[in-house]
Amino acid sequence: MTRILNPLLFAVLALVFICSQASAAKDKPDIAGWEKGGAYDKFYDAKEADSFKGKVEQIIEIVPLPGMAKGVGLVVRDKKDNKTETVHLGPKDFVDVESIGLRTGDTIKVSGVWATIGGKEVVMASKIKKDEGAELKVRRSKDGTPWWTLSPEELAQEKKAGN
Repeated sequence: MTRILNPLLFAVLALVFICSQASAAKDKPDIAGWEKGGAYDKFYDAKEADSFKGKVEQIIEIVPLPGMAKGVGLVVRDKKDNKTETVHLGPKDFVDVESIGLRTGDTIKVSGVWATIGGKEVVMASKIKKDEGAELKVRRSKDGTPWWTLSPEELAQEKKAGN
């Protein structure tokens, strides 16, 4: 009986360990290539902040540079010059456009910086504002630090401060 229990116990413990590791990995967002100070982040120059209003034509998946984790972007038609602009929001595991009910056809205000990445001009967003009560912030407005790089405590402080 003991010979049967030992392998069974070992198998159960191994399964519990594997499941807990998979769960822990799932809880940690994939921000590979999106880290503060990384190659992509260096394109963000907070001194070059700008904004425009437009209509969301598409919500897209992006990979700004080779090797980066998948991200979320928008194709937005600028109301002023009627051109479409690609807007980078952040890593897919962090950005939740549904939190503000963002959909194709919505009119939004995009705040961020212009950058040329991979030969294409894009906007690296700091904030998307849908209306008075709905906005999605993805970077600190003062220094451009990506929110996805903050610790849970720092993120809580930012949200509490209303930044």
